[in-house]
Amino acid sequence: MDLTKALGEIKAGKIEYRTDKSGNVQTSIGKASFDETALLENYLTLIDTIIKVKPSGAKGQYLKSITLSTTMGPGVHIDTLKANNGK
Repeated sequence: MDLTKALGEIKAGKIEYRTDKSGNVQTSIGKASFDETALLENYLTLIDTIIKVKPSGAKGQYLKSITLSTTMGPGVHIDTLKANNGK
């Protein structure tokens, strides 16, 4: 409810993500105006965060597939093994 606090958190880089019943994660990692390195940094930070919040009871492969897309564009599939290694 505190607008100045919320704006400060957003400017500092706070990212909110949501999941559905199937475990799909939906979030934004940047805008089209961002340069390549900023988008990559945001992507790697998101993947690291998702891996860190993995429940201790989760067994097997945690990230089964990753797809990036623009708002109304086609999805691009990302290799999950490379995503897990942060490369």
